Amino acid sequence: MNVLKVRWWTIGIFVLPCLLLYLMMVFVPIVISGYTSLVEWDGIGVNKTFVGLDNYVDILFNDPYFWPAVRRTLMYAVFSMAEIPICLLFAILINRYVKRGNRLVSIYFMPVILSVVIIGQLWKTIYNPLDMGGMINGILNAFGMQDQMRAWLSSPQFAMYCLYFVSLWQYFGYHLIIQFTGVQNIPSDIYEAAKIDGADGFKADRYITLPLIVPVFKISIVLAFIGSLQAFDLIMVMTGGGPAHATDVISTLMYNNTFLTFKYGYGSALAMTLVFICLAFTFVINGVFNRIEKKVG
Repeated sequence: MNVLKVRWWTIGIFVLPCLLLYLMMVFVPIVISGYTSLVEWDGIGVNKTFVGLDNYVDILFNDPYFWPAVRRTLMYAVFSMAEIPICLLFAILINRYVKRGNRLVSIYFMPVILSVVIIGQLWKTIYNPLDMGGMINGILNAFGMQDQMRAWLSSPQFAMYCLYFVSLWQYFGYHLIIQFTGVQNIPSDIYEAAKIDGADGFKADRYITLPLIVPVFKISIVLAFIGSLQAFDLIMVMTGGGPAHATDVISTLMYNNTFLTFKYGYGSALAMTLVFICLAFTFVINGVFNRIEKKVG
């Protein structure tokens, strides 16, 4: 049955421009990067040496910075996903107890629309040492906690956790608005019927909200995970991958190898590795949530 009641080629005409744009902006660059990852090239001259999978071998077995960068990237993703249940709880509470919840959610969303450069510079100032006007160290000093004062972004032990916190702060409103919209779209009739049967408050959330919000929750999880794997701009603005590679993730490692040391082929191999990791985890997350949806459906 043809629901739209139009010929297939008519649909194709409308879809074709977007499809071509997608191929040119996404698929073609991936193919080019895949080819470049098999050569040794500085990205400037025309001399390219085909090395096959040597770049991938070097990445997996000879690069001392790759696996620590993978660990930081996955930790970035885990922290990003960990805030989504908190966003869901906030969305439920706002929907239930705040009369004009849309305005409050809009306020939470404001950091998302700010430029990453602005956010990075703002938090660099907050994390600055006391003599440079750092707010955190100023608060610690005011409470007599001088032993806890430190140069946060210059410390390899704390720098990455500082970046995690900034990212969570920035995207909290993003995931909150997704969860809030999902909660609002659940028909109120279901809650009214459940209330008659004695299910109210958090009990209704357990048996109604949580099962019905699973598809929306999955969207947030996928967006948070894949977005975190590609984290780049905030790290480059705040630390550039330093100090001493302490905040390098896969994307910053790729950038530094490609544009600072001019290992274009090696950088392309890192980019392709990141693509493979994103695809693999996307399939895993979809598979897990498909099973959950079947159980609660």
